[in-house]
Amino acid sequence: MHARLIKLHRRVRRQQQAHAMRFRRFRAHPVMVPIVTFAVLLLVSLGGWWLLARDDTPVTDAYVVIITHDHAEQTVPSREPTVGALLKKLNLTLNEGDVVEPSAQTKIKQDDFRINIYRAVPIEIIDGTQHTFTFSAATTSRSIARQAGIATYAEDNLTIKPVDNFVSQEAIGEQVVIDRATPININLYGTPTVVRTHAKTVADLMKEKGIKLAKDDQVTPALSTPLVDNQQLFVTRNGTKIESVTESIPAPTQAIDDPTLAFGTSAIRQQGSDGQQITTYQDALQNGVVVSRTLIQTVVTQQPVTQIAVRGTSLSGIRGDMALAGVSPDDYEAADYIISHESGWCTTKAQGEHDCPVVPDNQFTSGGYGLCQATPGNKMSSAGADWATNPITQIRWCSGYAAGRYGGWSGAYNHWLNYHNW
Repeated sequence: MHARLIKLHRRVRRQQQAHAMRFRRFRAHPVMVPIVTFAVLLLVSLGGWWLLARDDTPVTDAYVVIITHDHAEQTVPSREPTVGALLKKLNLTLNEGDVVEPSAQTKIKQDDFRINIYRAVPIEIIDGTQHTFTFSAATTSRSIARQAGIATYAEDNLTIKPVDNFVSQEAIGEQVVIDRATPININLYGTPTVVRTHAKTVADLMKEKGIKLAKDDQVTPALSTPLVDNQQLFVTRNGTKIESVTESIPAPTQAIDDPTLAFGTSAIRQQGSDGQQITTYQDALQNGVVVSRTLIQTVVTQQPVTQIAVRGTSLSGIRGDMALAGVSPDDYEAADYIISHESGWCTTKAQGEHDCPVVPDNQFTSGGYGLCQATPGNKMSSAGADWATNPITQIRWCSGYAAGRYGGWSGAYNHWLNYHNW
């Protein structure tokens, strides 16, 4: 055993001596030192590049985004292109029924961009004998039903009711109660269609839909007949030619101003849908040819559903300076468009600069300068001595320029669309 240990010790010693000899030869080689030095510098450079490329390094071209969620307000700089991309980066998850305004596809193109996340609450939808439990943050009863995959018609009545006693009602949160309209198959002077109604009898339906009977018109079944689901109803006229035309009724729209969303952004809170109407004419014939046409009546067979949209009115941040500079609210959109395209709302940007300087560095250039790229920038001194840094002073000058050359912001906007300058 002792002899084997001595041999092992000698072998290790010879290996150590061989490694030392190779290292001395490597160090003595004339090109080794430059090669090693170059390799070390390359590694250091790559490491520095990696640090600069990391997402958490400060950026100068980011937009300021204000996110309201979970009873808190969060302000972050972001270069993400859309609302959805930013929420994903921040790990803000949208759960079942949650609503984000504006939508996840909306592009982030301005500072003080506002995002609102509404968290879903438990909802019970009562549709006759069918009870559906879901989660929703939608603000209208039709939107809640749509979000749950339940189809409704314009004639259906939907109401939202609070749960007063969750023990007896076996529910918490709110209830959406759907009162379905009765579908009736009506043949109106030879044109078949389906109408929905809450009327109880044929006579009530005729009155509700505004169907006026002439002397020779016939209704089957009788006017006193109670209505049931999918009942067949015929309105006919003998002895003349009747022609009916089915037409679409465009969905009406309702716009709601929302100060919690940034100016220039919008969201849909209730999807609209077109309605339908049947217009009936009586034709006068001569030798089998129509020589005149008389309008009998127009009957709305399907009511349209109003589309409800919200539009942001928040002018927080630099865009709020438009109001302080005296710009009319009617001109906000035009002014915002021009200033966004001219300078990206950078008060200190000179023509040709891609970043927004913290302090002015080229304000006396002969090229464009400031929010509206006045050329040269010192033209704006007529609006105030602080023209180089004060956005309100610059906007005042821009308004005067727009009025003097184009008759106002609207005219300037139209010119910009056509020529991409002003």
